Amino acid sequence: MWPAVLCALCLLPSCLALPLPREAGGMSEPQWKQAQDYLKRFYPSDSKTRDADSFKTKLKEMQKFFRLPVTGILNSRTIEIMQKPRCGVPDVAHFSLFPNRPKWTSEVITYRIASYTPDLPRFRVNQLVAKALAMWSKEIPLSFRRVPRGTADIMIGFARGAHGDYYPFDGPGNILAHAFAPGPDLGGDAHFDEDERWTDGSRIGINFLIAATHELGHSLGLGHSSDPDAVMYPTYSIRDSKSFKLSQDDIEGIQKLYGGNRI
Repeated sequence: MWPAVLCALCLLPSCLALPLPREAGGMSEPQWKQAQDYLKRFYPSDSKTRDADSFKTKLKEMQKFFRLPVTGILNSRTIEIMQKPRCGVPDVAHFSLFPNRPKWTSEVITYRIASYTPDLPRFRVNQLVAKALAMWSKEIPLSFRRVPRGTADIMIGFARGAHGDYYPFDGPGNILAHAFAPGPDLGGDAHFDEDERWTDGSRIGINFLIAATHELGHSLGLGHSSDPDAVMYPTYSIRDSKSFKLSQDDIEGIQKLYGGNRI
């Protein structure tokens, strides 16, 4: 018995993983890996500084965005936010615009719902998309027209996994949807993960009106907001559909792009 135990004790150290760096803050190895993947996806660096891609630099940026203590060290609150279902578009601080401030130049924007979810009746999806767009058009001098076929400015659809835009969905939870800034081809398009359970707020699941209003904000040119009350906040939270509306932060952001509504 003793030789076997001694052998096991001798072999054990070679099986242990290397200690995690200080930035891991005592979190587990899976949490450390999750944090690395999260920061790589949602906080890509556009800086030329030497430590632009360091974990600590990106973590501080994420903590600042979500109004957490900016320590550069992983903790349970940061991990909690990283695990929330959210939009797949990277984050930027306050109400924000995409690089080069792309926007639509026509005052009438066409949209088409190219594919539907079996979770909701088609007419209900049509109603909710129209309601989401109406929230934005109320604040800016744009109007929207749904077309039944062909290519529209904004193409809307539901899909699973890889769906032709180099940003595959990841199954239930995590990434719920994503959308592209105004422009040609994929520009303006909004995609929703069919592996989610979509609802109109009447049962358990992801409220499609809330998600659609957020993604269509991207389709109009808005990035993410660090204001937790804003529609353009990156993580999903349950809200009452009846009282759901744009925040002042959302309104200021969209009017910075298009100006106020002349009506």
